[in-house]
Amino acid sequence: MAKKKTKNGKFADIQSKFSNNDVVRLRLAFDGLQSPEKGFDLVDEMKIPLTSLPLVLLPGFMLDETLWDELVPLLQWPAPVHRLPLGPGTTTEEIARSIARAAPERFVLIGFSLGGYLARKVAELFPERVAALVLVASSLASDTPERAKAKQDAIRALDPSTFRGLSTGSIAQSLHPDRRGDRELVTRIREMGRRLGYEAMVVQSGLRRDGIAAATLTCPTLVIGAEQDTLRSAQETRELAEAIPGAVRKVIGDSGHMLPLERADPLAATIRAWLAVLAEVSS
Repeated sequence: MAKKKTKNGKFADIQSKFSNNDVVRLRLAFDGLQSPEKGFDLVDEMKIPLTSLPLVLLPGFMLDETLWDELVPLLQWPAPVHRLPLGPGTTTEEIARSIARAAPERFVLIGFSLGGYLARKVAELFPERVAALVLVASSLASDTPERAKAKQDAIRALDPSTFRGLSTGSIAQSLHPDRRGDRELVTRIREMGRRLGYEAMVVQSGLRRDGIAAATLTCPTLVIGAEQDTLRSAQETRELAEAIPGAVRKVIGDSGHMLPLERADPLAATIRAWLAVLAEVSS
């Protein structure tokens, strides 16, 4: 296969070097957790060991870097792991550029929920730097006018001086029904929001989620959903995966929206398996 170059002289994205059969092989290999067949038609420049690249992790709405406490050791990733915040910035583009400034030169990017939207924005703005993308419990959906108004009304009802994070009721509703009475888990999530503070709540609630690339993304992408997610439905994760060329979708059972906290073990195993297959395909 001929080498393709971008305007800046870098070689084109890895997905453009997969034939249709290659994409099918990658999906089948991952679905069966088997090694893919040899003979993928990749250019030499893509034969960089994927496991030598750092991971960058982005949390979700009103969550901080402690979201990943259980997941990081389970990933057993040999390269550095960077847990970055959703900021600074007041728009998705500003925040994406802040993330890129704080990130290594090239990396594998994992985004949870709102962090998934921002991960797509980073991949849109800096395609040459994002080697692979994992979107967890995220979506293509943007806020309806009614939803946006409800968010602003909720913010106006808050007192900045007494802000203590998201309400326990809203946190509980995001969890699997069996975990909604888990006070320790609910308190842990609420504490993340308290640490971020009222201003982060205002900024993150006001972010526009429309106009972020999906169909034009060029890096290999894994979309992961949760079976009992009341915030991001199976249809939403399916639509997200279908919108991104060559994306693979997996659904994890017995979990609500908060996959990194509710089901860290199978989440880590799913990510590890996909990256292992991708690394072999790229070698």
